[in-house]
Amino acid sequence: MVNVFQKKILIVAVYAAEIMMRNGAEIYRVEDTVTRICKAGRIKHVEVFATPTGIFVSMDSGNENDDPLTYIKRIHETGTNLSKISKVNHFSREFFDTDLSVEEGMDILREIDREEEYPYMVRTLAAAIVCSFFAVIFGGTIIDALVAAISGVSCYCFSIMFRKLNVNSFIRCFFCCGLAALIALLAASSIPDASYDPIIIGTIMLFVPGAAITNAIRDFLSGDMLAGTARLMEALLIAVGLACGAGVVLKVWEMTGGVLV
Repeated sequence: MVNVFQKKILIVAVYAAEIMMRNGAEIYRVEDTVTRICKAGRIKHVEVFATPTGIFVSMDSGNENDDPLTYIKRIHETGTNLSKISKVNHFSREFFDTDLSVEEGMDILREIDREEEYPYMVRTLAAAIVCSFFAVIFGGTIIDALVAAISGVSCYCFSIMFRKLNVNSFIRCFFCCGLAALIALLAASSIPDASYDPIIIGTIMLFVPGAAITNAIRDFLSGDMLAGTARLMEALLIAVGLACGAGVVLKVWEMTGGVLV
C-alpha cells in the first residue's frame, strides 16, 4: 500500500505539474517534472500522462500485492507565464538534488503560484509598444504606429475584461479584433495620413497565439500527438476568431457606406 509520505509527494508533484500546465509549459516538461519529484520521494513506479486539459498520474510502491494510487487533475484555464514555468522547473531539480521536506516543497510551490503578473500599467505600456512597432514593421507610418498603440491599449483592456468574465478565447479574440478594426477604420477615415491595414495587423499581433503554436510543434516532435493536436486546434481557433472579428467589421463598414482606402 502507498504510504502517507508517498501520497504527499504525489500531491506535490501534481501541484507542480498543474502550475506548469496552467502557464503554458510543454507536455514533456510537465511529465518530466512529475517523474523527477516522485523519484525524489523514492517512488519506484510512476506513470504520467498529461494533456492540455488534464494530468493523470498513477504510482505504486513496487510490491506485488499493493494497490496503485491514481491522481487526476483537471486543468480549466491556461495562459502563458514563462517565469513560473522556469521556477517550477528549477524547483523540481532542487527537490531531487537536496533534502527539501514535502512541506517546504509545497510552500515553495504555493509561493510560485501566488506570484502576481507584471503591474497593470507595465502590461498596458508593453501592449502599446508591441502594437506600434508591428504597425511600423508592416509598412505603417508614425501616425499608424500611434493609432496602433491606442488600439493595442484599448483591445488589451477589453481582453482583460472578457477574461475576468470567463469568456472563452474565441469570443474574446473575435471582439478584441473587431474593436481593433473599428478603431483603425475610424482613424483612417478621419486622419489623412493613416492607413487601416498596418493598424489592424499591428494590433492583431498582440493576440496571435505564438506560444501555443510553438508548444504544439514541440509536442509533435516529442511524440505527444494528442497534446500537439489539441494545442494546434486551439491556436487555429484563436486565429479564426481574430480573422472573423476583423472581417465582420470590415464588411459591415463597407456595407454601411464606409470607404476602404
